[in-house]
Amino acid sequence: MDKSKVLLAAIGGLLTLGLVANAGAAPNNKMDMKNMDKCFGIAKAGMNDCSSNKSAHSCAGQATKNNDPMDFVAVPKGTCDKIAGGMLKTM
Repeated sequence: MDKSKVLLAAIGGLLTLGLVANAGAAPNNKMDMKNMDKCFGIAKAGMNDCSSNKSAHSCAGQATKNNDPMDFVAVPKGTCDKIAGGMLKTM
């Protein structure tokens, strides 16, 4: 394999990794969040976007139990009420 093919493969791999990482990323700024709601009570353990209970953990990916009413997942506006157990405010 010549150097140009190796270089092209490496660049393609890096681009793919960047796209995959961004595809699952939660909105992290106000502009992204304008079309999103914080939906509490639906996050699976380790899959939350953040938490309102700062004494339990600091933020994303640190939920220790499923469906904790203090942890949220960002969802498109208007969909939280359609998800079983979803709440727009913490209990």
